[in-house]
Amino acid sequence: MTALDVRALVGGYGAADHIVKGVSLRVAGGELVTIIGPNGAGKSTVLKLLVGLLRPSGGQVQLDGEAVTGRSPRALVQAGLLLVPQERNIFGELSVEENLIMGSFLQLGQARARMREVMERLPLLGQRRKAPGRTLSGGQRQLLAIGQALMARPRVLMLDEPTAGLSPQVAEDLFALVRQIRDGGMAVLMVEQNALDALQVSDRAYVLVDGTNHADGDARTLAADPQIRALFLGGRTAAQV
Repeated sequence: MTALDVRALVGGYGAADHIVKGVSLRVAGGELVTIIGPNGAGKSTVLKLLVGLLRPSGGQVQLDGEAVTGRSPRALVQAGLLLVPQERNIFGELSVEENLIMGSFLQLGQARARMREVMERLPLLGQRRKAPGRTLSGGQRQLLAIGQALMARPRVLMLDEPTAGLSPQVAEDLFALVRQIRDGGMAVLMVEQNALDALQVSDRAYVLVDGTNHADGDARTLAADPQIRALFLGGRTAAQV
């Protein structure tokens, strides 16, 4: 079943500034879908439009068949649409435990039970539960940001450049975690600049160019497509990178 269905989404940072010019995409439950594209293609703007940080000026968004276009960020969190932004995604002065509790701000009565669930899934957070967020490494911060989002039990989890600034090994570990979340039945939509690695771990992908759909399909098929390789990989195959 389609968890997230986006049709002809239009919007940007002003009435006359349409960075996104009619993007359509869908994500099913238990599916990991990645958006790739050159800088300025509108990838992150799509996510901001979907979670209400920017207001769409056109198009339709459905979550499990329910129309949610143009709702406020709070209402979208309540509906189950969560975004882990690339930056400023944790509270540095709060402990790991306190950061996780913030993820349940709409249902604080369930915070302790949900925190136990998240720490069982992400044991490193349990080991660092009293540590201030600012003391965590880059990879640990991303882990905490994802854990904070999981506290709200999203129907669709969206990630904006989750491996930005991480070492190759830490990025690989993070991708493995994202796949585990997908394997648990959650719909995951990810924006990634690291196109090759993202395509290798995803089920399907969408390629955006200049705010519009350029290509979409099976992620591994796209990774092997000569045009996609030329656009993002300098013509190299996965085996050559």
